[in-house]
Amino acid sequence: MVISIIKAEYMGDYRIKFSFSDGIEKVIDFNDFLKNARNTMTNKYLDKQLFKKYTIVYGDIIWNDYEMCFPIWDLHEGSI
Repeated sequence: MVISIIKAEYMGDYRIKFSFSDGIEKVIDFNDFLKNARNTMTNKYLDKQLFKKYTIVYGDIIWNDYEMCFPIWDLHEGSI
């Protein structure tokens, strides 16, 4: 079964609630990932206004034309 993100809802701070095509929902907190990132392209998403500007494209969550993205399966499992 191919899993895709059908909805992503910003929950505050660096948390996003994901609804997946198989009915599973997960809230992922990106705080630790962003604060520990060493890539300057990723660090800029500590700005919450930028962080909130994600989009869902073909069932995947992306920021700024794939500048930042995550494997769907990792999100589905609740880990990044």
